Amino acid sequence: MNDQGDWYGPEAATFGDRVAAAREAAGMTQEQLARRLGIKLKTLKGWEEDVSEPRANKLQMVAGLLNVSIRWLLTGEGDGIAGPDEVEDALPADINETLLEVRALKTQILQSGEKLGRLEKKLRTLLQDDA
Repeated sequence: MNDQGDWYGPEAATFGDRVAAAREAAGMTQEQLARRLGIKLKTLKGWEEDVSEPRANKLQMVAGLLNVSIRWLLTGEGDGIAGPDEVEDALPADINETLLEVRALKTQILQSGEKLGRLEKKLRTLLQDDA
């Protein structure tokens, strides 16, 4: 386990991304992890798709089963899995460059989504104030 830099950091990955990556690194399917956690497959899929999040007790179980820290699952910092940097280094430069562009675009989309949420909240507040 080591610190991952940017690959699984808050700007590059979501909680769901980190759960899915750690699950795959542990060699488990969604079905296997859900069964070991005692939850429905639909629940785990919701976590990995960032539709919902686990309660604290399940979060602790996920971290233990996947051998990562709770902090890493939540923020991308701390003990987690290594990013695929080793794989990127072995790829041709044009593919590596394209992967970097995809990562940058994903970050922009996440930031835009957060900004959209803030604007929507502001608009709702303004509409309530006018009413």
